Amino acid sequence: MAVRARTKSKTRRLAYLAAPYLVITAVLAAWEFAVRFNGIQPIFLPAPSSILKYLVVMILDGSLPYHLSITFLRIIAGFAVAGVTGIFVGVAMGMSRLAARLVDPWIAALYPLPKISLIPLLIIWLGTGETYKIVISAVTAFFPVAISTFSAIRQVDSGLIKAAKDLGAGVRQIQFKVVIPAALPGITSGLQLGMGVTIIMVVAAEMIGGSSDSGMGYLLIHAGQVMETEKVFAGLIALAIFGAVITGVQKRIDRLVAPWVEREH
Repeated sequence: MAVRARTKSKTRRLAYLAAPYLVITAVLAAWEFAVRFNGIQPIFLPAPSSILKYLVVMILDGSLPYHLSITFLRIIAGFAVAGVTGIFVGVAMGMSRLAARLVDPWIAALYPLPKISLIPLLIIWLGTGETYKIVISAVTAFFPVAISTFSAIRQVDSGLIKAAKDLGAGVRQIQFKVVIPAALPGITSGLQLGMGVTIIMVVAAEMIGGSSDSGMGYLLIHAGQVMETEKVFAGLIALAIFGAVITGVQKRIDRLVAPWVEREH
């Protein structure tokens, strides 16, 4: 009986682990069947096998790695600016009531503004070069980082602060050794949100007003203009995988920097 129970348990676990992949396989098979046997034109909806073929060709000829690498560098640049400034402003607001009073009206006014609407203005000011792409992505990512950092600082358990004071800790010691470490779960959540919007805005900036012939946004818009639907789908798949990898790496770095954060979620 014990052996049979263990076998059933292993079977259920394997089924649980395999379920997402089986669903993906079923969807792709249905997609392939629908396109092949219903005569859908590839210009409207290509079959997964055709998209895969284009994906392999773009990897082998180097076009996909090239455009992905350019987009990656722009993402890192925009995210670095947003991360540093967002954490700094969020910590300042959380630590100082005066700073919060001065900055909060600006965040309340600018945060709901669709950042993509700033693109025409930034093109007028900065042109369509690298600075424009980095600035629009950094501005967009700044707000979730700053707001999450501010909220995390404010929500730190007051009991921790009281205990530190009772042990003789000074103001700076409490801020840097108690408050900020305790707020790291919220800060890392803000950084993850910031990374997501950075990816979105860099690709959007490459698609809108991009003067250079590089980046995934350029690849997608150019393929769409010449009706290469397979290439558009291949680019979207590459971007999805690329985003998932970046997010996974970011989570891994978060765990290395603050290993206690994972246990608090």
